[in-house]
Order: sequence, then C-alpha cells, then structure tokens
Amino acid sequence: MVNEFELLGADVKGVGGWWWILEEDDDEEEDQAGGASFEHVLCVVCDSICPTASSEMEFRRHAVTDDYKITAQVLGLGINGKVLECYCKRTGEKCALKILYDTPKARREIELHCRVSGGPHIVRILNLYENMHQGKKCLLIIMECMEGGELFSRIQARGDQAFTEREASEIMHDIGTAIKYLHLMNIAHRDVKPENLLYTTKESNATLKLTDFGFAKETTLQNSLQTPCYTPYYVAPEVLGPEKYDKSCDMWSLGVIMYILLCGFPPFYSNTGQAISPGMKQRIRLGQYKFPNPEWADVSEEAKQLIIQLLKTDPNERMTIGQFMNHPWISQSMVVPSTPLHTSRVLTEDKELWDDVKEEMTSALATMRVDYDQVKIKDLDTSNNPLLNKRRKSGS
Repeated sequence: MVNEFELLGADVKGVGGWWWILEEDDDEEEDQAGGASFEHVLCVVCDSICPTASSEMEFRRHAVTDDYKITAQVLGLGINGKVLECYCKRTGEKCALKILYDTPKARREIELHCRVSGGPHIVRILNLYENMHQGKKCLLIIMECMEGGELFSRIQARGDQAFTEREASEIMHDIGTAIKYLHLMNIAHRDVKPENLLYTTKESNATLKLTDFGFAKETTLQNSLQTPCYTPYYVAPEVLGPEKYDKSCDMWSLGVIMYILLCGFPPFYSNTGQAISPGMKQRIRLGQYKFPNPEWADVSEEAKQLIIQLLKTDPNERMTIGQFMNHPWISQSMVVPSTPLHTSRVLTEDKELWDDVKEEMTSALATMRVDYDQVKIKDLDTSNNPLLNKRRKSGS
C-alpha cells in the first residue's frame, strides 16, 4: 500500500500548500526507466537501511513525513522539480528532498542517479519514497544537503581574495572526476552547468559535487543520444541540430565552465532577452569565441589550448574525458601557476546580469524548446549583450 502524505500545516505555513513544488511532466517520451540496481546499506545520515546501487528499484511506501520533517525552504530548482529542506526526525540531520510526479522520465532520473550515487563528486541519494498526494503517485528522493551553495556564488563571495588559475584547475579536476565516473558507467549527464555544481559545506575544504540528473541518459552505443535536451549557455553544437550526440556534449560543457572560471563570463552570448538566439546558436555551431584582454592576458597558454580542445565543434575531434583528466593542466594542478584571475571581480560586478542569465536558463529548461525564428541574427562584434557591452567599455 502506498501511503498518503501531506506537507501542510506548520512546516509550510504561509505558502498555501505544497502543490507548487511539482512541475507537470509534458514529456511524452516512450522510453521506460528500467529497474535501478540497489543493495541495502546503512544510511550515513540516519543509520537507517537505504538503497544504493545493485538489482531492482525499491521505494519505501510509508509516508515520508513519518521519517522526515519537511520545511518550506526551497534549496534549489531541478529540471523536473524543486528541492526542499528536510530533517531526519531520528537524528536531526539536515537533508534535501526532491519531489517528482511518478512518470517514466522521473523514474529514469532516479534510476540513473541511484546508479552513480556515492560516486566521486556526485550528490548521494539517501532514501527513496513512493507516496500519494490527492490521488497522484509521487516519487520522493532524500539526498545529502549541499549547504555550501553553487560554484560561482562561492567565487563571488570571496570579495577581495584573489581567485587563481591553480584553483580553477583544481575545480575542473573535481568536475572532471564526476564526469569520468558517469562516462565509465555509460551515462551522459547532458546538463553540466554551474548551477548543478554544489559544495557540501561553506568550509574552505568543502567537496564540490554534481547533481540533477533530469536530463541524464544511458549511452550504451556510440553516438546514441538523440533527444535535444539542454541548457543554452552550456549546450554543444551537435545538440542544436538533428545530428546524434553522445557523452562528448558533457566535454563541451566542461569547456564552457572552464572558460567562465578563468575570466568570469561565458564564451557564447544570447543577443536578445531569450535564453538562446539564432546568433548565439550560429556562434556555438561555428565555434566562434575569443580570449579577450584584459581578462585573458595572464591566463596560461596551456589553459587556453585545453579549452580549444574541449570546444571543438566536431564531437569526433573533441577530447574525451580520459584525455581531459590526463592533461597536465588537470592532472598536475600543483604546477599550474597561481596567477590571480579577474573571475571574482567580473562575477561580482555582473552579479545582477548573471541572475538574469540564470532566469533565462530556468525558463528554457522548463519549456525544453525555444522559438528561434523571431530574432535577428547578430555578429559577435556587434552584439548588444550587456555583459559584452560592459567588457567593451572597461577595455576602452
């Protein structure tokens, strides 16, 4: 029997119920999530028995509120639903709760995340529940709470403390470690972006981890991915067209994130209020980007060449995760120069603009499609993008 659960009352006082937590899934994908593989282990949070990767998907069917106190605090927004703060009633430990309507897409997300849960630099799933609410079956994921915040927010918060190229190398090594684990498991994340990279705590030695497997897909055959799901600023060229694509799209995203880490702004821009415009789409497909001064003046040539290898428009020419992890700039971070970068300053100065960028991304993720035909194509040098305008003025 699947138990009914309520998230009303004191825990969500003033929010008018919890129905807004869930997003209706309009995706008509036919592919069904197979049975996730689990074995039972002792939960590191509450000492209870919970599933991690082994033979069939198992959900607890008693009410999640029997075990956890759920608050109205929204910790984040995933592609398929919001993430709420919750506390283990037994230990008081803070966790994160993601609630999804029971759909094939949601089960696929849970299956793939469970398969890699506990892998290096990947957010861990602690418990799964299958509950009913107002006649609808819901899937609930209890995860470790990432209290350290998003990757770029952490860099913004540094203030006058310089962010260095060596630190960027160490961060890219951590992200690459997560992607390497996924790719070894024949899984492509397909939405690697800063908002999905979170720190465990606010401490300086916190661990960076990858989350949100809403777009993840199994890749058992070469060039097997065909569904164009993406976040615009981090999307690979092959995802924008009808061509098939595979794990190499994650490598493209690594290149974009590395670019931003080293200067504070992305290599590709939308020319309008839309998350992705025809001009931006064209630049991505043609691989049009620059390393402008002053932000790039002191960045090592090794770093620039690595980005070039990651942002290859032809996925067959793009480096693999193995090549990435073996690159000296990644594998030998201690010899990467500790050159102070402009990243923290640029991110802080453009914080308001970056919030707009993230809103555009969220909108694109919710709709899964953008109308490209209503916008005029512009060249990079004539773009009116506010981030580019600020850089032009500061450089003049």
